[in-house]
Amino acid sequence: MKVLSWNVNGLRAAHKKGFLDWLSLEAPDILCLQETKAQENQLPLELKEIPGYHSFFVSGERKGYSGVGLYSKIKPNLVAESLGMAGYESEGRVVLADYEDFLLLNVYFPNGKASPERLAYKLGFYQAFREQTKRLLDLGKKVVVCGDLNTAHQAIDLARPKENEKFSGFLPQERAWIDGFLADGFFDTFRSFHGEGDHYTWWDQKTRARARNVGWRIDYFFASENLKERISSAFHLPEVMGSDHCPLGIEIKDN
Repeated sequence: MKVLSWNVNGLRAAHKKGFLDWLSLEAPDILCLQETKAQENQLPLELKEIPGYHSFFVSGERKGYSGVGLYSKIKPNLVAESLGMAGYESEGRVVLADYEDFLLLNVYFPNGKASPERLAYKLGFYQAFREQTKRLLDLGKKVVVCGDLNTAHQAIDLARPKENEKFSGFLPQERAWIDGFLADGFFDTFRSFHGEGDHYTWWDQKTRARARNVGWRIDYFFASENLKERISSAFHLPEVMGSDHCPLGIEIKDN
């Protein structure tokens, strides 16, 4: 099973840049999207009814902001847009799909760069999310978490760590949260297969950083340790344009 994740930086914008052609060519079993920036009723029919896929969209109260989406060839047993994260569910940042064999959480984590208040919101979201994933692990669930985390974990995960160590996205407390999250019983699928540097998923558009590969790895697939033997590959697709992020993916072997 091939599962992909992509922060499209606006699904309608990505559509104009060939999103459907790319999806047809790549043909993932499951595609998770972040930052769709659209209410479902704002999307054209061709994005909501793609042959061979079930589609699900979660949007926030504010139009043109945040939002997540899910395209799946396999119909999930259950799709939920709430994890019980009180105070953190108005921005449309989470969709959970129950595939019976595992739970898939597609998440667009907040960005903390705008202000101290938004950093506090981001860290609060992190903590509330971790509490819910710990609960799922305690129940013995197999869990895959994917999406835009808006934080680079280690120095290897961004081109210029020294210059960014005092900015949100690479702050000690943000990075420490990832350490704790992994210690709960998750692993970073990409790092299980790729230990070297120069692998990024986001590049600043204003400085044309992508051409120079001056980027950040802030998009992830995490999986619970009880799925480790079934993750057969993890990869980035940096050649795919259409957003300031690139798609990434994993392959999951049948149980």
